Amino acid sequence: MASKKKVAKTAKKITAAKKAVKSVKKAAKTFKKAAVKTKRYVYHFGMGKADGNGAMKDLLGGKGANLAEMAGHPALRLPVPPGFTISAEVCTYYWDNKKTYPKCLKDEVEKNLKRIEKETGKQFGSTTNPLLVSVRSGARSSMPGMMETILNVGLTMETIPGMIAKTGDERFVYDAYRRLIMMYSDVVMEKAAGIEPKDDKGIRKILDEMMAAVKTKNGYKSDTEIKASELKELCAAFKIKVKEMLGSDFPDDPQQQLWGAIGAVFASWNGKRAVAYRKIENIPDDWGTAVNVQTMVFGNMGNTSATGVAFTRNPGNGDAHFYGEYLVNAQGEDVVAGIRTPHPINEFSSSGQGQDKESLKNVMPKAYKELDSIQKRLEKHYKDMLDIEFTIENEHLWMLQCRVGKRNGIAAVQIALDMVKERLISKSEAVLRVTPSQLDELLHPVVDPKKEAVNKPLAKGLPAGPGGACAFIVFNSADAIAAKKAGKECVIVREETNPEDVEGMRAAQAILTARGGMTSHAALVARGWGKCCIVGCSDIQVDAAAKTMKVGGKTFKEGDFLTLDGTKGLIFEGKIGMLDATEGNANLNAFLKLCDSVRRLGVRANADNPADAQKARTFGAEGIGLFRIEHMFYGANSEKPLFALRKMILCSTTEERVKALAEIFPYMKDSIKATLKAMAGFPVTIRLMDPPLHEFVPHSQDAIDAICSSLGINIDQFQKRADALNETNPMMGHRGIRLGVTYPEITEMQTRAIFEASFELINEGLKISPEIMIPVVCDEKEITNQKPIIERVYKETSAKYGKKLTYTVGTMIEIPRAAINSADIASVADFYSFGTNDLTQMTFGFSRDDIGAFVPDYLAKGVLKADPFQILDQHGVGKLIRYAVKEGRGVKPHLKIGICGEHGGEPSSVEFCHREGFNYVSCSPFRVPIARLAAAQAEAKEELAKKHK
Repeated sequence: MASKKKVAKTAKKITAAKKAVKSVKKAAKTFKKAAVKTKRYVYHFGMGKADGNGAMKDLLGGKGANLAEMAGHPALRLPVPPGFTISAEVCTYYWDNKKTYPKCLKDEVEKNLKRIEKETGKQFGSTTNPLLVSVRSGARSSMPGMMETILNVGLTMETIPGMIAKTGDERFVYDAYRRLIMMYSDVVMEKAAGIEPKDDKGIRKILDEMMAAVKTKNGYKSDTEIKASELKELCAAFKIKVKEMLGSDFPDDPQQQLWGAIGAVFASWNGKRAVAYRKIENIPDDWGTAVNVQTMVFGNMGNTSATGVAFTRNPGNGDAHFYGEYLVNAQGEDVVAGIRTPHPINEFSSSGQGQDKESLKNVMPKAYKELDSIQKRLEKHYKDMLDIEFTIENEHLWMLQCRVGKRNGIAAVQIALDMVKERLISKSEAVLRVTPSQLDELLHPVVDPKKEAVNKPLAKGLPAGPGGACAFIVFNSADAIAAKKAGKECVIVREETNPEDVEGMRAAQAILTARGGMTSHAALVARGWGKCCIVGCSDIQVDAAAKTMKVGGKTFKEGDFLTLDGTKGLIFEGKIGMLDATEGNANLNAFLKLCDSVRRLGVRANADNPADAQKARTFGAEGIGLFRIEHMFYGANSEKPLFALRKMILCSTTEERVKALAEIFPYMKDSIKATLKAMAGFPVTIRLMDPPLHEFVPHSQDAIDAICSSLGINIDQFQKRADALNETNPMMGHRGIRLGVTYPEITEMQTRAIFEASFELINEGLKISPEIMIPVVCDEKEITNQKPIIERVYKETSAKYGKKLTYTVGTMIEIPRAAINSADIASVADFYSFGTNDLTQMTFGFSRDDIGAFVPDYLAKGVLKADPFQILDQHGVGKLIRYAVKEGRGVKPHLKIGICGEHGGEPSSVEFCHREGFNYVSCSPFRVPIARLAAAQAEAKEELAKKHK
């Protein structure tokens, strides 16, 4: 009976438990539904309030996050036209769900549109007091001109009379309407609809030509001269042409316009030029773009209205003055498109075409004073140089955008140094303000000022991108891309550039345009890439169809050479000499010293001769991480040592070989001594001979005859000995330490040359501590086989010179087995240097000499994210390195570790080395400044991350 009760009791518990589980599942399901229902996609901003903030760039995009910050942050609350941002999550949803939207989006948009109506006192679609909006893209990373914008949305045949009555300006209203038709038909009805124009003549070009015809017919020079009646007729003609070309009517419904524009912005994320730009800038495809819907304010309402783009500091040279351009009676696209040459906002912005124009400071002093005050507040708030867009409507200032301004390398370095002096940012923050590519710009050539002084310029434009360029002319993007593929440098010459030219601009060495200002599309993009660029050069006449450029009575054709001085805006005929930009560059040196004060990772150079060593020191190398001893047999003055080496490798007996090595010895000692001397006591890692010997076998008959004569052998004997050196896979054959194990006399000669060179320099007063590196090691017994030879030679040379020195013997970790057995190798090695070129080759099983046949396809198809020979594969090769470091330092906690492959100068690889606790990186001399910056940035990121925890 008791057992029955017990069973019943247990059954009750089980039933109760099942009910509880069911209840929990039901609650979870309800919660999940509620969560889906309440997921937010739309964020309001304006009128001193905002749902988001500047830290929400991943969700709201850069533009949306900054609009929220400007509008709602208590320290700012700037005059921002009210609007809302549709999050980038919707873009992802749009593309993942066959170009559809989340079900709740329409209601959210409607709710936020009502809120704007309440704040502005206007109504979207009203016939008496219509609200017009702009629809703009906004990715988390700035992509200037690469995605779409549509202005004046909501203007229809029904709302036009209300706008005219409200503004009392018929011309303004029809000017706004023709802009809407031009933008909407191009962006929504053609591009977003996937319509490919015939003969590269899209609807926008056709409508532009129609408007140009009206101007020509009436003798007008500017769009602003077109009368209201003519604009009205033009709008009607536009709509007929749109129907004819695109097969559907221009929408006359505000809601249709709004949703068409929103969809087109999302569609533009995967537009041709956006995809191309993302590829160039390494922006992930899955980020998506947000959409910003904002109340229209109008800069084209007559002479009391204007629009402009400005920077809190000069983006071309970093000068700490407010800088910008504006146009009276215009909308934003007029400034950035370069259709009209803008005016300077103040005396610091006057240059070239803008010098004779009245500044905003003089024309609208009240608006300028407010703008100047706002830009100072913004820079103090963001602690960076900002790019701002503004509109003045009937003398009332509105802020439309702010973002961290794109700048070239010269400006980036100047601004970083100045902001440290101003105590606006710390040294760690300063090193993060300059990208490796920007620093690289400062290492590129400039026009030789002495040669420039004796050449008369053909013309002068606006200096939009610094540095010099000497190249032949092309007139379109396709030809620029073709030139780049052929390994040739070109200057792309255009009337004005547009976003469709992005790939050609990237491929070109320099950019030259006849129209546009310092804030035009060409100038913005060129600055972002550090391209030499001159814009707004009105003295040149470009005929793209004929592929000619006329200037100063001369005609230049495709293939003719020009020299551009992008720093001064000067254009010269033909070729003028260039100079190394690093010579005497005080700002570059000051910035690199600042980097050195932040970084803890050492930076060395790979150098094989005194000239390279001196160049490395000039660039700030703290030693040589890879001196390849065999490079003495290449290049200038190598004939005699090479002849002796060839004799040595073709010897058949030890006696012959020792004799030949004795001939090589003085040359090797002199080569080592000269490089050690050039480094003036800085550490030098000398790698023993590494390449396969068959590489040095002579092929010319004269060289073969000379070797045969010297060795006293005939051609048949020569051929037999040469054939014996051939290998099926030489990169994995008889090389490196294997030579020393087979022929100990080779190791003996090399180490004797190292020690004698070192002792002689010590006698000259230098402090020398050579680091001897044994290459291609796979087992610790290889090192123990060679170490006694090195120790014996050291004792002999020490006795000969009567002195002692400190030396170390380490190895190059370039074979996976060596990395795996690191603990064993560390027990007999004093240091490691990772040879990541061969380590990558052996880990991937890729021959680096043959990757051209397949790696480009791997990259294009997403099999690999990057070429592993250019950017260290941290997921695979990096794991081997990490394991080797851990195991090695488990045996020797203070084991010195470096890297000497090409990755030693690549920024992300340098950061990896910093994280893994390396002592130094080593790279080619010209990459040393980049490595110094990358090492400082790695430390700065770590330091700032700790602060934010």
